[in-house]
Amino acid sequence: MRKLIAGNWKMNGSIAANDALVRAVIAGMAGADCSVAVCVPAPYLAQVQMLRHGSALELGAQDVSQHEQGAYTGEVSASMLKEFGARFAIVGHSERRQYHCESDAVVADKAKIALAHGITPIVCVGETLAEREAGRTEEVVKRQLAAVIHANGHCISEIAVAYEPVWAIGTGRTATPEQAQQVHSVLRAQLKAATGHSERIHILYGGSMNAANAASLLAQPDIDGGLIGGASLKAADFLQIIAAACVARA
Repeated sequence: MRKLIAGNWKMNGSIAANDALVRAVIAGMAGADCSVAVCVPAPYLAQVQMLRHGSALELGAQDVSQHEQGAYTGEVSASMLKEFGARFAIVGHSERRQYHCESDAVVADKAKIALAHGITPIVCVGETLAEREAGRTEEVVKRQLAAVIHANGHCISEIAVAYEPVWAIGTGRTATPEQAQQVHSVLRAQLKAATGHSERIHILYGGSMNAANAASLLAQPDIDGGLIGGASLKAADFLQIIAAACVARA
């Protein structure tokens, strides 16, 4: 299976900066033997859709509404994302869970509606530092993923999962390759129990993967790629992670 490297720009970008970044990434990833996507703020979907035209770079959104349409001011529906060519949508990112109080049930509903519109949800799961120190990592990530499995049934094989330890997001800290692999193996086993197979489901690592640590993380047997934050805003760093993913697949 080809590795998947997905950039999460978060609330960053400008028309000029996006143009330079996307052009540099497309030029640098030519011939790359892995899948690459950028998940951009909603106002920039149209711009990046045009910039990526004719390239292998995929487009993703950072969130999707759990509702089809209606009086939900500020929300963006799956059908809207689909019209802009979005292939992926991040759901349940820890920042959404924390700052927007998204429950496991809401995340599951968002994954379900994305799938219904042919968009691959990148379902984020992960524990806080307090939960890790209390020995609850496995309990937390399995509970978060179980909600999505329960809501989506046989369609679960069409999702991607991102393990993002909350204590390693935007802090410069990262799980060791061994720590990340241990959680990824737990998630793999849970998906296999639910689907009968798990080999085609990407499980990404999303806790401060960068140019320096990407190779060691991506070498782990159950890490199928990365959900990249800050490093995806720097073309050189993002391309180095892409290159590491191609080597890891070989």
